[in-house]
Amino acid sequence: MNIQDLIRPTVKALKPYSSARDEYQGNSSDMVFLDANENPFENGVNRYPDPQQRTLKTVLSEIKGIPTNNTLLGNGSDEVLDLIFRAFCEPNQDNIIILPPTYGMYSVLAGINAIGIKKVNLTDDFQLDIDKILDVADSNSKVLFLCSPNNPTGNSLRANDIETLLNNFKGIVAIDEAYIDFSNEESWAKRLREFPNLIVTQTLSKAYGMAGIRLGICYASQEIISVLNRIKPPYNVNELTQKKAIELLSDRSIAKNQIENILEERETLKSELQSIDFVSKIYPSDANFILAKVDDATKRYNQLIDKGIVIRNRTTQPGCENCLRFTVGTPDENKILIEALNNLS
Repeated sequence: MNIQDLIRPTVKALKPYSSARDEYQGNSSDMVFLDANENPFENGVNRYPDPQQRTLKTVLSEIKGIPTNNTLLGNGSDEVLDLIFRAFCEPNQDNIIILPPTYGMYSVLAGINAIGIKKVNLTDDFQLDIDKILDVADSNSKVLFLCSPNNPTGNSLRANDIETLLNNFKGIVAIDEAYIDFSNEESWAKRLREFPNLIVTQTLSKAYGMAGIRLGICYASQEIISVLNRIKPPYNVNELTQKKAIELLSDRSIAKNQIENILEERETLKSELQSIDFVSKIYPSDANFILAKVDDATKRYNQLIDKGIVIRNRTTQPGCENCLRFTVGTPDENKILIEALNNLS
């Protein structure tokens, strides 16, 4: 596959903005910077941040095992997803394929960018309907969005099915791995060399507990990363976000212990939910949440709100009628939830 054939002509012709920090990449420790019209008085944030986040990318590379030149960072995963639209999808002409029930921002971003949407619902067991996906695709289908582990269902999509799509879909296959750290499945980022049309997105918001700093990660071929770098804002990841991420990633045992705790609590919560009389089904989860079918999702959601507990009502999503999504909380929070559920009538 020739990725150049998928890139929008205006993007290929674009001359990217060159920031002051892009032009100088040497050792800055003893330099006097008078190039970017910054306030010269040091306060920790008076200088523009590294537009390529080199130090942070090096830390992430050590953790994830993916080279820095296969990595792009964004202001949350939503910015990364938006860049994919801008790079490959021509407004009012191209379309994407999404697989409901799935993450809602794919549709929102398609609307913002004036991109058509083709929908192929997941099967009854929330897996890929490969034949329908390939059948609905046309010459203007530029991106296929897969979410695995899937939100809101929690399950991982079958690897063999994903590989079939990577080999047969004639556009970009973007795999959203926001919850991969809670799964035993291997990240598709390990297989970038095999599939030139593969993009993998991850986040530090879930397993690493950094939702508040908004840091999204994109892994792809150097060719795709180069295209996305061409159109991203020059200073899209601010200095405070970069510093906080580096700080929190410096002790990797913290995230490891928290992930282990969440997985233990997930199993405890699953067991407790099975004893609730109005819970009829609990779906398999490789994420930090559990999807459960109940007798009346809207009623149970409102009852929990009255008790000061906020969950997610997913009953309007395809295949999720009367389903509630429970995020795994702390042990104390999970006890409060179970006690509340046991007291509902």
